[in-house]
Formats: sequence, C-alpha cells, structure tokens
Amino acid sequence: QVQLVGSGGGLVQAGGSLRLSCVASGLAFSAYAMGWFRQGPGKEREFVAAISRSGAATNLVDSVKGRFTISRDNAKNTATLQMASLKPEDTAVYYCAAGRSIWGKVYDYWGQGTQVTVSS
Repeated sequence: QVQLVGSGGGLVQAGGSLRLSCVASGLAFSAYAMGWFRQGPGKEREFVAAISRSGAATNLVDSVKGRFTISRDNAKNTATLQMASLKPEDTAVYYCAAGRSIWGKVYDYWGQGTQVTVSS
C-alpha cells in the first residue's frame, strides 16, 4: 500500500519560514518525480514545485521562485519543500504527490495534505 505522509505545516508570520516533509512508503521512491501542490481557501489546487527522480532537475511555479526550494533524499524516501519569505497568499493546504515527470500533470499518488497558514 502506497503512503505519502506530509508534515511540517503550521502557523507562521509573514516573512517567516517553514519546512515541509513528505515520507513515502510502499513504492519505488526513486522511480517517481515528486511534486508539491497547494489549495488555498476558495481556490483550485495548483502546482507549486516538482523534483526529478534523481533530484537533478526541478520545476517551480513563478510565484515561489527564489523563496521555495524543493529537494529529495532517495535513501530516506523523503521529499522536502523549504519555504522562506512566506506571504499570506501562500496560505493553503499543501499536498505532496508522486508522479511521472516534473513537467507533467499526471501524479499517481497523493499525500493527505498539511496546512500552512501565514499571518500578516
């Protein structure tokens, strides 16, 4: 059974930082690109960042470039989203997902989501 368990969310003031982690089990972790998505209040889910299977390539949405960093540790089956200079508009439930490509829209497995709230 595949599980993606996200953690690290919380409440932070604008300008602060948070580190989200996603631990995967039940799948060949290094065979999947890993992505982070978010869904803010009243909004549709949107892509945030993705990292290739080896970690050599990343793709980030323009709104987080320069503030967020995605990384992975294949030995620990873990993907991480380091978020800095957080803004109130970053408030959302963040989901990690395992997919086929950092440029694609198809993600096969999803985590349960972790809440990030940024206060102004």
